[in-house]
Amino acid sequence: MFQPRQSFFMLIFLFMACSTVFGKVTLPKIFSGNMVIQRDQPINVWGWAEKNEKVAVLFNGKTLKTKAANDGSWMVAFPPLASGGLLSLTVKGVNEIVFDNILIGDVWICSGQSNMEWILSNTKNAKQEIASANHPQIRLFTVEKQTAFKPLKDIKGGAWKVCDSLSVADFSAVAYFFGRKLNDELNVPIGLINTSWGGTNIQTWMSWDVMGKKPAYQNIDFAKLEKNAVEIEKKQEAFKNAFINDKGTIGKWFASTGNADWKPIIQPKIWESTEIGNNDGIVWFKKTLELTGDDIKQPAVLSLGPIDDVDSTYINGKFIGTTNSYNKERLYNLAPGDVKEGENYIVIKVIDYGGGGGLYGKPEQLYLQAGSKKISLDGEWSYRPSVLSADYGIQESGPNAFPSQLFNAMISPLVKNNIKGAIWYQGEANTSEAGRYAVLFPEMINDWRNKWGYEFPFFWVQLANFMAPDFLPNQSDWAELREAQNKTLSVPKTGQAVIIDVGEAEDIHPKNKQDVGYRLALAALKTAYDKPLVYSGPVYKTMSKDANKIILQFSETGSGLLAKDKYGYLKGFSIAGNDKKFYWAQAKIDGDKIIVWKDGLNNPEAVRYAWGNNPDDANLYNVEGLPASPFRTDDWPGITQKD
Repeated sequence: MFQPRQSFFMLIFLFMACSTVFGKVTLPKIFSGNMVIQRDQPINVWGWAEKNEKVAVLFNGKTLKTKAANDGSWMVAFPPLASGGLLSLTVKGVNEIVFDNILIGDVWICSGQSNMEWILSNTKNAKQEIASANHPQIRLFTVEKQTAFKPLKDIKGGAWKVCDSLSVADFSAVAYFFGRKLNDELNVPIGLINTSWGGTNIQTWMSWDVMGKKPAYQNIDFAKLEKNAVEIEKKQEAFKNAFINDKGTIGKWFASTGNADWKPIIQPKIWESTEIGNNDGIVWFKKTLELTGDDIKQPAVLSLGPIDDVDSTYINGKFIGTTNSYNKERLYNLAPGDVKEGENYIVIKVIDYGGGGGLYGKPEQLYLQAGSKKISLDGEWSYRPSVLSADYGIQESGPNAFPSQLFNAMISPLVKNNIKGAIWYQGEANTSEAGRYAVLFPEMINDWRNKWGYEFPFFWVQLANFMAPDFLPNQSDWAELREAQNKTLSVPKTGQAVIIDVGEAEDIHPKNKQDVGYRLALAALKTAYDKPLVYSGPVYKTMSKDANKIILQFSETGSGLLAKDKYGYLKGFSIAGNDKKFYWAQAKIDGDKIIVWKDGLNNPEAVRYAWGNNPDDANLYNVEGLPASPFRTDDWPGITQKD
């Protein structure tokens, strides 16, 4: 809010600003040069202007004219076009806007949390993939992050870019590999709109039309909510000023050699799971190491793994480098003289804007390489907080703090823009509520379709294998979330990419995004484009009992069932009797069926397959090489469900 002494000048400023903005015709930010417009559907062009201002839109040799409504909004719709280009779009009011290099093709919304957001430069074979990523028919758009309590008219920012080695490096890897496969197979332009945010739950991506009907939110006072938001904004302003005037930088903590004000901490570890706690802000970290005379004569590289969000790294008080990306590995080449014989100290200023923070990579990613010698840096460090959100009374105020915030800011402004379909990679943030997710996920799909006004195809990625494998059969919230995703296949025009074979036990962000995008594209080619291909691995259908054996039947078997094992043994199956206690089971393929049993278990009741956080030995595929989706034949309450 403005201070009284500012009011007069601010009113003048606002009047001038409003006169400038509304005196000119403007378009939403999803329009720019290089864009892809959806083929075979009406082409909506909309924007804002002065009340009653005449607007003319020129496109593909046609001119449509309209007049801005009382609220300044205007819209025209051109007839559908087949795929092609290159075209220009011109909009004329009191000013003129021209966008060139436009293609007509298929536009896909690509949304979810960090695994959708994960950029190409941090994936497997990144250098080769980036070098070969010159695809002029593929166009990329990343929606700038923003939250809102009510639907916004426009997104915060973004621009269409032609897919090449420069533009693709920081773009969603899953979206890129999906689009590349479609472009290869269809030879039509592909537009990819990446609107994702790491660590977010599904509730924030659903409209208030749906979430507002939930019992927990029916009596929400939005006036109070917005008032609280103003108070939070004031606190955040003070918090922001502390960032700008960081006492660690002013006090030259990067040159600190003593430990009087520093406390011990183990690294790498995301700081919410350490003594730092659930805070955002600035924390400084320090590590000392001894180097020999031979060490310092060698070319040296400092590796710190990924850091969330921004690091400024110093050695012996000298600035080495900085990176502003939560998912980029830090690798800094050291110049001669950066290190010395004897004691050296590394100091890292880490800024975390929200969610997880700090050095969160694997222990083996923390090292100093001097020639052929690798000196480990994991283990005990020292830390010193400079700015912490708790000191400013700031609690969680991000996209998960209240439902619909990302739908309002990052989905709703796009719904006038016709699309071919959507892909989705999310669920990790909802594993503790899998039963609820089974309801929310289909609701979200139908919610989006209702907003766009038609039943577009929707495809998603099932959760990858992650964390330590189970020694014995066990309950699993990740398995239950995968089951919730499976159940959503009952929604028409949907498909799923199963990736329990590409995950990493110690990394929630598997680097193999190629197979993820490829399998999503197979589902799209089959369901959205009616291509005659096998797009899914085996899907459990029914069970029957035969004495001490359980017989399973499947759909999506392709050219036949396959045990991906050089000896032909099936793995990953467990079996239980009436006591609901599961044991690892024997299993074999019998034509289009699988027979499961355990010696000594005479009255089996249920079978589970790949039921765990990390079913790393699950090896049922079809001949086409696609993995079977995890399943269970029972409906016994799980750990995210109640009796």
